[in-house]
Amino acid sequence: MSAPTDTPIRPRERDTIIQALSAGVVPRVGLKYIQVGRLREIQAILRDLDRIADGGSAVRFVVGEYGAGKTFFLNLIRLMALEKRLVTISADLAPDRRLQAIGGQARNLYAETLRNLSTRNKPDGGGLGGVVERFVADADEEARKSQSPIQDVIQAKLASLRELVGGYDFAQVLTAYWRAAESGEQAGKDAALRWIRGEYATRTDARQALGVRAIVDDASVYDHWKLLAAFVRLAGYTGLLISLDEMVNLYKLQNKQARDANYEQILRMVNDALQGSASGIGFLFGGTPDFLLDTRRGLYSYQALQSRLAENSFATGELVDFTGPVMRLQSLTPEDLRILLEKLRNVFASGDPTKYLVPDAAFDAFMDQCNKRIGEAYFRTPRTVIKAFVQILAVLEQNPNASWQALVGGAELEADRPPVEAPTPDGDNELTILKI
Repeated sequence: MSAPTDTPIRPRERDTIIQALSAGVVPRVGLKYIQVGRLREIQAILRDLDRIADGGSAVRFVVGEYGAGKTFFLNLIRLMALEKRLVTISADLAPDRRLQAIGGQARNLYAETLRNLSTRNKPDGGGLGGVVERFVADADEEARKSQSPIQDVIQAKLASLRELVGGYDFAQVLTAYWRAAESGEQAGKDAALRWIRGEYATRTDARQALGVRAIVDDASVYDHWKLLAAFVRLAGYTGLLISLDEMVNLYKLQNKQARDANYEQILRMVNDALQGSASGIGFLFGGTPDFLLDTRRGLYSYQALQSRLAENSFATGELVDFTGPVMRLQSLTPEDLRILLEKLRNVFASGDPTKYLVPDAAFDAFMDQCNKRIGEAYFRTPRTVIKAFVQILAVLEQNPNASWQALVGGAELEADRPPVEAPTPDGDNELTILKI
């Protein structure tokens, strides 16, 4: 996934990368220009993606401290999945978006993931319409070749969906989409896509628009993800990857019953993936060590999950085992971080070595400064270091007469500033943490 340092970088990608890193968040594009390390983790994930594409299933819990690179890694996996012709859906959990609820929060999560549906041709989301159109176009081509009515072909292709929970209504909605497309009724097509995205709040509205009596609700989110996984394979894709970040929001839930209900949904997904009950579907969960290990509020507080997610006790020190569902992000080495700084310099220069803003000597000087300010841990959570270096390059770009030596020597890192008191899980206030 790494790109050569002399590869030209398009202005849009360059500006997006710089803007995101300056704010301490992960860019949605151009990750290949700044990816370093994580080779063994990537190899393990590639095996997972191959298994999904082959009709199997996979589940991973990507665990790391704030700033350790979870979101970056999840986005990188998403791009890798698109290259293997998987469909990806993704969302961050939030107070109004979770896996199980009774007040619409689970449906909100489902709707957000569907809005972010991506394919190789639509990597930035909004790809649901294209997937449905591809299904209809393939059915039309098959009907022409077999000289059969297209409606019969569509019904035959959707027959397998009717065997799944909620599949009959899903098939009815897809049939309604085809009929609207045949008659040129854009409103009918939009109504069908709204239903698939889970945007109908009441059954009455869905019945009036599409003639179906069911909708995506809080209790059926996982079932509809499985339906979607089956449908995208019918549409010619290799499978579905579901990526959910900020799982710590479940850990923050005050009500134990609500937490356990969400953990029960995670258990269903884990069981289906590990037992081979699911087909062509993968799950990625991004969270902190507390979300996983806390025996009072985390996943380990749910006994069934603790037994399934327990890590290999023999994988200690430098020994690793990537066959289990938990993947702890290994720290970047100082060598990895130096390569990353080189790549950031290359991004600012749009891939042109003649436009480098700092010489190679700046990397060692900056890393020495980081080591003095925050110790050896500076490369374990690289967000702070990346943000500071990008800001230095931004100043040099806009002030050609500035001295990089002076800027590096006076670099202020977030760790130097007075710490912000983080809320306890039992507190009422929330802390928004940017991550990379």
